[in-house]
Parts: sequence; C-alpha cells; structure tokens
Amino acid sequence: MTGMDEDPRVAELRSAVSRLRRELAAHPAEFPDRGIAEDELAALAAMAVSGIPEVPRLRRSLLLIAGSIGSVSALSRGLAEVRTAVELFGEPPRR
Repeated sequence: MTGMDEDPRVAELRSAVSRLRRELAAHPAEFPDRGIAEDELAALAAMAVSGIPEVPRLRRSLLLIAGSIGSVSALSRGLAEVRTAVELFGEPPRR
C-alpha cells in the first residue's frame, strides 16, 4: 500500500517508530538493554512496511521496548508516541 491506499494507523506507526529510532541512535548513553530496543524497533518498522501488522506481535514488541528503555527519561516522549500508535490497532482481548 502506498499513498492514499495506506492505512493511516500504519503510517502513524511507521512515523512514531522512525522518530524513536532516530532519538535512540542519537542518545549518547549506553544502557544494558539498548540492543533489545533497537532490535524491536527494527521489527516494528518491518511490520509497518509489510502492511497491517499482527496486534499481538505489536504489543509484544512495545513491551520489550518499554522494558528496555523505560527508565531513560530522554526517550519517554518517543516511547509514548510508539505506544499511542500501537494502540490505534485496538485494545487487547479481555481475559
């Protein structure tokens, strides 16, 4: 899908992931789980390129990213934007 055929949720996800990837790349501090965050952001970017991603996989990636960079306050806004973009795909099923 490209242009006008693109799902706006996917466009928002791609944009939010791209911003957070740039912010993470520019962040000078190393932290133990940085590689996990980079890998999961790459996975989210790939899902956004391929079309409508699987919601459970989106949520799993979001949890891993949040767990790995959640304590880095400089990245909190970008993380919140990715979370908002993931939430556009719907609520998780109730148990």
